[in-house]
Amino acid sequence: MKDLHLICNAHIDPVWLWDMEEGISAAISTFRMAAVFCEEYDGLVFNHNEVVVYKWIEEMEPELFTRIQELVRKGKWHIMGGWYLQPDCNMPGGESFIRQMETGREYFREKFGKQPTTAINFDPFGHSRGLVQLMAKAGFDSYLFCRPGQGDCPLPADDFIWVGFDGSEIMAHRADTYGTLMGEAGKKVEEWMDAQKRKPEEKQPLAGCMLWGVGNHGGGPSRVDLEELKALKERTGEWNLIHSTPEAYFAQRREAAKAAGREEPRVERDLNSWAVGCYTSQIRVKQKHREAEGTLSAVEKMLSQAALRGLLPYPEKELKEAQEALLFSEFHDILPGSSIQSVEEASLQMLDHSLEILNYWKRRAFFALLSGEKKAEEGEYPILIYNPHPYPVEDIFSCDFQLANQNWSESYSLPVISRDGQILESQVEKEACNMNLDWRKRVSFHAVLEPSCMNRFSARITMVDKKPGNPVYLEEEHIKEACCYSNDRIRVRINPETGLLDSYEVDGEEYLREGSGALVVMKTDCDPWGMNRHSYREELGRFRLMGKEEGSRYSGTSNERHGSAGCLIPSVRIVEDGPVKRVVEAVMEYGHSQACIRYILPARGTKLRVEIRVNWAEKGAFLKWEIPAVLKEAIPFAETAYGVMEHRSDGEEKVFHRWCGFFDKNKKRALTVINQGNYGVDFMEGAMRISLLHSAVYSAHPIGDRPLLVQDRFLPYIDQGERSFAFEINGGDSEERREFVTREAVVFQEKPMAVPAFPSGEGEKGKPVILVDNPAVVLGAFRKGTANDCYLLRLYESSGKKQTALVSLPALGLELPVAMGACEVKTLRLSADGGRLEECGIFGE
Repeated sequence: MKDLHLICNAHIDPVWLWDMEEGISAAISTFRMAAVFCEEYDGLVFNHNEVVVYKWIEEMEPELFTRIQELVRKGKWHIMGGWYLQPDCNMPGGESFIRQMETGREYFREKFGKQPTTAINFDPFGHSRGLVQLMAKAGFDSYLFCRPGQGDCPLPADDFIWVGFDGSEIMAHRADTYGTLMGEAGKKVEEWMDAQKRKPEEKQPLAGCMLWGVGNHGGGPSRVDLEELKALKERTGEWNLIHSTPEAYFAQRREAAKAAGREEPRVERDLNSWAVGCYTSQIRVKQKHREAEGTLSAVEKMLSQAALRGLLPYPEKELKEAQEALLFSEFHDILPGSSIQSVEEASLQMLDHSLEILNYWKRRAFFALLSGEKKAEEGEYPILIYNPHPYPVEDIFSCDFQLANQNWSESYSLPVISRDGQILESQVEKEACNMNLDWRKRVSFHAVLEPSCMNRFSARITMVDKKPGNPVYLEEEHIKEACCYSNDRIRVRINPETGLLDSYEVDGEEYLREGSGALVVMKTDCDPWGMNRHSYREELGRFRLMGKEEGSRYSGTSNERHGSAGCLIPSVRIVEDGPVKRVVEAVMEYGHSQACIRYILPARGTKLRVEIRVNWAEKGAFLKWEIPAVLKEAIPFAETAYGVMEHRSDGEEKVFHRWCGFFDKNKKRALTVINQGNYGVDFMEGAMRISLLHSAVYSAHPIGDRPLLVQDRFLPYIDQGERSFAFEINGGDSEERREFVTREAVVFQEKPMAVPAFPSGEGEKGKPVILVDNPAVVLGAFRKGTANDCYLLRLYESSGKKQTALVSLPALGLELPVAMGACEVKTLRLSADGGRLEECGIFGE
């Protein structure tokens, strides 16, 4: 007789259709009753995961927490999963997943002396392949999940071996659902057993696994279910029903497969896709989450470098608080945007709390790292930029600063930028404020930042007769000419009649088709999940260039109030121009919505930046940004959690991270696009359409053929109002693009910090703290470790090839050659005294 492992649990969403207070209440009442049943029923084992829920019990009802600790000691309550919570398993970065596991591991070890070896994520909507390597290196040997089902994610079997990008393996099982309705556990068991009878012998499971317990808002086991299962166990002769744990199930399955000589199928892909609308719903949460991820990473690097130089103690407690707020925001109904509106607002508040802490310590680190910088000379305005990355960063940098005195004359104060006495190309741009006075300055300049150190530039003022003019700003006869732009490597043509990109050439090779960069409006069905679809391809229309009158009104230039005469300006215009960059602006409209698009064209290099500001007022619509490449036979690739996915050009919605692109290995060309907080994209016939907005209705959950929405009142739609997006397009050799794009995406997300600062002149200027010599090997994290008194350095091979990287710490006199497998994540441990650098486990052990 085979064993059917009954995994009793209670799925508790901390928030979803309810706010946190109600989630806390549900957790307490569920745990309270589960403890009663565990004490009353012999053999029952209650399983639960999620640090956040246990912490609520510990804080709100400590007596119950003590009872649970005793039940864990007796083996009647099982610590399952061992993560901070069940996050969305597609959109968090690889480092976030590591922190989810690490935070759970520390908590459950400390409070219960337990370390689960089966990871569980029952309710998330899909799972990145990048998880496999991270789970394996974190000590997990198995994975239990429920979604997507076979219709959305066809698998050879529900029992399989999941294989990661680097070849790592874990056992996996897909269960049908995570729970049962009240009083229906016995019915579910009988249906499961009947289903096994219909399978051929070779496909029948060697050990069974079934999840039960009232869930989705707590509940867990019920007395009626326990009595029914007890009776069913006595009368069934086909399967031995045992109250069990995930670890026990996988252990028996592993032994049974070995004894039977059965090899389970291998799955070498992600587990997607279902709920594709959730890659875009509630875009503010997604963008804020990406910002918090990048800020945490940058701050940890800066603080580690400052601490190792003895400039500032590392604030472990404060960063832990910021990190936990980030981890909570990754919950599988927050980050996907499937919650009610009040949860969205609370999540934004939580992420802002995280960012407030992080930005405070970012400032502390920056000013500590000014150590050794000399005092400003007479007439000098120092501009200090800290590069936290272990490699040089070449880019256009901008900084605002205040003149020592207001200039009320007709002359103009022109900043001139230099570095070590060498004059740099620079240009003055419109500052952030709107004060018609020669006082506040914004200057941009091209530079190469030295790695892992403070970089100093000097602004000095030259007085000129008047503010430099620009004859091509608004004069229509010059706009067409100015919309064609070239430097030594690129040629860009923007159509003044459409405001779209008609050409982007790199080194003489064309990469875009005419009309690139269109804002395309798609039909949707008001369901934020997109439960019954895999794509958004039904076009409703496109944003079109505004007429001069409409464009001027939207731009605010036709306003005759507040002492302004008002004027009409073209809807495609040049708003900045100089020796560093040209900025072309276009204003467009669709329905009740407007958009302002800015193209930033560099005087050097190949990076074309695009900024989009949308005032969105469409309901039941989906907005995409379309980039049709000339590489129609190219293969789409996109970043995921510490990995890169190869996708199909089938028009279906894909989930991705910081970059996506087309790679044509035959022609040795590639086009990549980096984003700043987008997660949805589709590929078809050489075009990529990046998803921007999904204006569904909050938590509008399809249920059969019932009406989706009530029709008797106003309903708020998601993402109404102004939203902003930023992208970086780059084309070139396919191998070079693959080697550099992840590193570029890191810098795009973790921009070096520029401040007009006046150093004290005290202290010593140190050597760079860390250098990595291989562009394909990315520094994913540099932070204080939690397991030991040490610092951890996370390396990730991003190009899909075996590599060797030399990791150098010049400030400490250390270096270590590191062999990296294709797509491998590797962790280094630096002793707290800076005297030893070595490879270690993923948590520093």
